[in-house]
Amino acid sequence: MPARMHAVVQHAFGGPEVLEYTETDVPEPGPGEVLVRVGAAAVNPGDAVIRSGRVPELLTPPFTLGTDLSGVVERAGEGVTAFAPGDEVYGMLPVSPRGAYAQFTVVAADALAPKPPSLDHTRAAAVPLASVTAWQALVNVAAVGPGHRVLIHAAAGGVGHVAVQLARELDAHVVGTARAAKHDFLRDLGADELIDYTATDFRTATEPVDTVLDLVGGAYGPRSLDVLKPGGLLIGASIDPGTDEKEAEARGLRYTWVTAAPSGAALTEITRRVEDGRLRVSVERVRPLTEAAAAHRAIERKRTTGKLVLVP
Repeated sequence: MPARMHAVVQHAFGGPEVLEYTETDVPEPGPGEVLVRVGAAAVNPGDAVIRSGRVPELLTPPFTLGTDLSGVVERAGEGVTAFAPGDEVYGMLPVSPRGAYAQFTVVAADALAPKPPSLDHTRAAAVPLASVTAWQALVNVAAVGPGHRVLIHAAAGGVGHVAVQLARELDAHVVGTARAAKHDFLRDLGADELIDYTATDFRTATEPVDTVLDLVGGAYGPRSLDVLKPGGLLIGASIDPGTDEKEAEARGLRYTWVTAAPSGAALTEITRRVEDGRLRVSVERVRPLTEAAAAHRAIERKRTTGKLVLVP
């Protein structure tokens, strides 16, 4: 077991160029934690937001980004009985200075689940944050079911393409916004209606819906209120939601903001769906950890289909 490792560390907020591939100490697991040898780590839009300094209250440099991982347990901390060295696991980390863009990281055992046997580490790392966000938004918050009309913004993105599949499984009528080039991809996942947001105002392109899952934010927040049925629910899942509960209530609507909470239990539900073919997670590109900056430039262009993944 080495005492040193390579990780992507940033010492200041800024553009992708602040992501530095460097050598640092291997962390030690505390009580209830495990040390994981990272097989792969996914890149999420929120990583770029934190890196830029738009939400400086979340982390203070220096820190290592990364919330999604898949890997192998190297060492179990005190009190951990669910996992042992050699176990293949995947999971989602909370926002902390010790993220997944590293050869090793420390994770709370209850945030992990056994890796789906059918997935390699590259694909497994793409699953946690996207699937847990979609699950908690559509199942726990919106209680989507048969007959619901659900509009998903950025439907071809990391969270969006998983949400399309979950909403379809729940027998909802699924409407998605995405560029026209991604429509075939989303139809294959089960979307019923697709709107090219570059050519059409989504508010006039579909009938009113029961729930909107807004993965874009900003101006999309108040505009999404326009397409809801009376009493409908807008779920914001971006750093800048663009609206709030007060604005929604003034119009006879509901609003809530969600952020995925690490949950091994939710991942166990997701694993069942991965293994029986009900859920697929698309990986657009895999890069070495040394190219974390390039991955951030790609995620900030907001043109990805599925997930971007880094491998140490």
